[in-house]
Amino acid sequence: MRDFILSYPGETPLPDSAPSGLPVWLTWQHFLNGFFIVLIIRSGWRVRTQTRPSAYWTRKNTGLIRTRNAPTKISLDLWFHLSLDVLWVLNGLVFYLLLFATGHWMRIIPTSWDIVPNAVSAGIQYLSLDWPTENGWVNYNSLQLISYFVVVFVAAPLAIITGLRMSGAWPNGAERLNRVYPMELARAIHLPVMLFFVFFIIVHVALVLSTGALRNLNHMYAGSNDAGSWRGFWIFVASIVVMIVAWIGSQPVVLRPMANLIGKVSK
Repeated sequence: MRDFILSYPGETPLPDSAPSGLPVWLTWQHFLNGFFIVLIIRSGWRVRTQTRPSAYWTRKNTGLIRTRNAPTKISLDLWFHLSLDVLWVLNGLVFYLLLFATGHWMRIIPTSWDIVPNAVSAGIQYLSLDWPTENGWVNYNSLQLISYFVVVFVAAPLAIITGLRMSGAWPNGAERLNRVYPMELARAIHLPVMLFFVFFIIVHVALVLSTGALRNLNHMYAGSNDAGSWRGFWIFVASIVVMIVAWIGSQPVVLRPMANLIGKVSK
């Protein structure tokens, strides 16, 4: 086992052209993604578990978005969930664009098959509590890299594709397409994907805080490699406060005025 870990220390070298450090755009992207996904999980769970909606929302069939058929009435919670989905997708598109434009894709997309044994090695080190030595400012360990790849390029697209199939935007009249991709399949995938995100968030936050919290938070929130600064920590705390306020504030009394701006809220 020792020889295996010596041969595969848990980190795969990046291409020579790979950028180093975390840019400023990634820090605010990280916050926005976390903010949206937390509220998406909350609103999605409410949609799934509610027995009687507190209110309904109907889109205004005027302005930029007009349809031949009358808009469908949906629950206020579903409106909030779908609105968050749109913002999350837009944020994700910006992320993809910047990721590939700046070369940072090389940090979360495997570029060598050596990542497989190195990921196994990193997993063994985590399980043995002799955690792999790494510096996320320069390179993620191979298990991290695979995890981020799965989140960005597998789980996120699955959440979008299955959510779209379950939404009113899906063309219900496309019989052949609906036979190939039935609603039941989308529902069977959508919930496990949500649970995966919950699991990832818990593990991700736990590892960030237990493997050099100040250094990691400075990387993620301050765009700095300063291991002694508290700037990233306080930005992290502020972001958590914002998320908590948004979580608590996501109530019908707050959502109704917002929804009324672009539609009609009714009982």
